[in-house]
Amino acid sequence: MTRKIGIADKMKSPQVANFGSWHSPFSAAMVAFGANSLGQVITDGDDLYWVEMRPSEGGRNVVVRQQADETVADITPSPFNVRTRVHEYGGGAFTVVDGQVYFANFADQRLYRQHAGNAPQPLTAASARRYADFAYDAARERLICVREDHSDSSREAVNTIACVSLGEGVERILVAGSDFYSSPRLSPDHRRLAWLSWHHPNMPWDGCELWVAEFDDNGNIGSPEHIAGGLSEAIVQPEWSPDGVLHFVSDRSGFWNLYRRLDENVESLCPMQADFAAAHWVFGLSTYAFLASQRLICAYTTRGSWRLATIDTPNQELTDIRLPYSEISFLRAHRGAAVFIAASPTEASSVVRLPIDRAGKIGEIEILQRSNSFTPDADLISAPQAIEFATRHGRKQLTAHGFFYAPKNSRFRAPEGTRPPLIVISHGGPTAATSTALNLKTQYWTSRGIAVLDVNYSGSTGYGRAYRERLKGGWGVIDVDDCVAGAHYLVERGEADRDKLIIRGASAGGYTTLCALTFRDVFKAGASYYGVSDLEALDLDTHKFESRYTASLVGPYPEMRATYVERSPVHFASQLSCPIILLQGLEDKIVPPNQAEKMLDAVRAKGLPVAYIAFEGEQHGFRRAENVKRALEAELYFYAQIFGFALAETIEPIAIENLPLRNPA
Repeated sequence: MTRKIGIADKMKSPQVANFGSWHSPFSAAMVAFGANSLGQVITDGDDLYWVEMRPSEGGRNVVVRQQADETVADITPSPFNVRTRVHEYGGGAFTVVDGQVYFANFADQRLYRQHAGNAPQPLTAASARRYADFAYDAARERLICVREDHSDSSREAVNTIACVSLGEGVERILVAGSDFYSSPRLSPDHRRLAWLSWHHPNMPWDGCELWVAEFDDNGNIGSPEHIAGGLSEAIVQPEWSPDGVLHFVSDRSGFWNLYRRLDENVESLCPMQADFAAAHWVFGLSTYAFLASQRLICAYTTRGSWRLATIDTPNQELTDIRLPYSEISFLRAHRGAAVFIAASPTEASSVVRLPIDRAGKIGEIEILQRSNSFTPDADLISAPQAIEFATRHGRKQLTAHGFFYAPKNSRFRAPEGTRPPLIVISHGGPTAATSTALNLKTQYWTSRGIAVLDVNYSGSTGYGRAYRERLKGGWGVIDVDDCVAGAHYLVERGEADRDKLIIRGASAGGYTTLCALTFRDVFKAGASYYGVSDLEALDLDTHKFESRYTASLVGPYPEMRATYVERSPVHFASQLSCPIILLQGLEDKIVPPNQAEKMLDAVRAKGLPVAYIAFEGEQHGFRRAENVKRALEAELYFYAQIFGFALAETIEPIAIENLPLRNPA
């Protein structure tokens, strides 16, 4: 059951109030406590399973099951937390076999098995190993998975494809020798295994390889055969059709398109200038599935918006399905239907079921689970406007992309002749993309009279490989160019106040934020969430998965050490000329706290207004509702103090060094 969030007196004439001072029904508590994150969908017989990350439970991940009679219930008891730390970003943390749930528990990273209603029991011994991305090998009663071994602290972790027997939890390595592995997938006859592998310094979206091998009589892997991929071809999501044909997504054409290997030949299923995959940051992603041996259900993205379609493989014909969604992920086929996570600019994410019969007829959408329990009033929702704007990279004039959200609240209007503050958001990754899904954090700003530009800067996914590779060697410059260009574009359109431009970002987006504030004189304030301030320190002190990432984004280290120093904001705080707020999780293993603390010291020494908020127990990305709430309110309070607008609500003050406390007007 959902409840409406609206404004009771919206029929009255709008009140006149300064931008930033509008009263909003979207409180920070609602944003933080009101929605769960939905992820990884698994099918098992007639039952469906998915994961919910719940901020109200300290960020705990819970497996939820829907049975054939539509009964929905939690499977994972407290304090268990279904989350793996393989690659640190995790994903693919559970699978289900005949009603038995197998999952990685965050606290100890052991594998557990659990039958619904019973307590989880450990399958693997306590160790320094981590597990992810499971495939059930029914012929040999074992799980095949990606394993990451941290036993030897004197060297980097060892990644392999391993198997774990379901009887005694005995482990055995099946494939080794590469720096990284993902996506072990069994053929329907259980005779062959497909997988992906890659080596430093590549990230999987730079280039990886697809391999297939047969099992011998002892369940070991025979001589592998290279199917596709290489140093400059990125493969995503190998899958076997029900009749044993290997399919995968490759960007060999310049876009992530679908392919299959048929009669020893690799052929494209439906060549398009669209991406049928996203960057492989986490395990367990799925953008296509088999409705039948020769019919696929698939999702693809163009210009930042996702669509659903079917492909009949004999004639390679794609048929779009019209849906009210712009975000589609974790796609599965189940009992004559497509099941996926979907969202739109006006609806937060839900687990959705879409019936599709054998003739391809589409049924009515069924909402199986919503991420929140309320529906915002349309008068409060600022819809994203897809924009393209000119940007310059050196002498090249190019085009960049973003989504603009204008201030919107039917109860208020600003004084004539004024323009709103603008928050420019630089997303994380940087090889990732922003989303058009309803995000209450964005609406938190727009409903208070603050405009937002969410930038898909050069390097973002969803626009093809060439756009993604624009950032190679240019991180900290090209992404900043695009964020600056987007802000200028909206100022020139009359959508923003030139003197109230803000930039904010998290992780890699925090680095873009710090670079923009340090090396450019455009933004008047900024917020960095666990952002990188020292590239050299990051290169020397980050986890294995990203330990060579900067080689492509910046250049090889230590050969290009001078460039690393030149692009590290911490060394050039003297150039910073505006206030900044820094927010950091103290258990972050990806961007350690010393990155924020070094920047704090540098800004403090410069005498600029600065605030620093550190959160105990938080890793990379805040998951606990109370911390999400505190961070959002602190950021709003900071901007109000800097730009002098009155708050329409009472917020606990934060300490801002080098700035006297004042009463905004």
